[in-house]
Amino acid sequence: MADITRFDPFRDFWPELGARWPKGLRLPEGSGPEIKLDVHETDKAYEVKAEIPGAKKEDIHVHVDGSYVSISAERREQREKKEGERVLLREMVQGSVSRGFSLPLAIDEREVQAKLEDGVLRLTLPKRSGGASRRIDIQ
Repeated sequence: MADITRFDPFRDFWPELGARWPKGLRLPEGSGPEIKLDVHETDKAYEVKAEIPGAKKEDIHVHVDGSYVSISAERREQREKKEGERVLLREMVQGSVSRGFSLPLAIDEREVQAKLEDGVLRLTLPKRSGGASRRIDIQ
C-alpha cells in the first residue's frame, strides 16, 4: 500500500526554492483539518472518534442539528516567558478549530454521549427512532 503525503510543490518540484522561501509563506507539514475523525455505524448509533489534542473538555463544544454534527474547540497555551529565554521554534498552535459533517440519518440529540480521553473525543450518536429508512413494496 502506498503512503499518502501532502503535495508540496516547493518540496516536490523546487526543493532549492522551497528551502529559501520564507517559512511563514509555506503551509506547515501536516497542516489541514485539525480535527481528524473516524466515524463508524451500528444498527442503533454512530460512533465518532475525534482527535483534539491540547483541548480541555470545557473548551470543546458539540452541536447536533438533525443529521448535522459540529465540533468546535479552543486550544489555549500558557506561555510564560522566562528572563533571558528566546524561542527557537514554535509549532504548537493555539486558537480555534472546528469540523462539521452530515450523517445519513437524524440523531436523537437527547441521548448523545460524549467523553474526552487522552485528546480523543468519543461520541455516541444514537439514531432517531422512526428515522430509519425502509424499503417500500410496490403493489
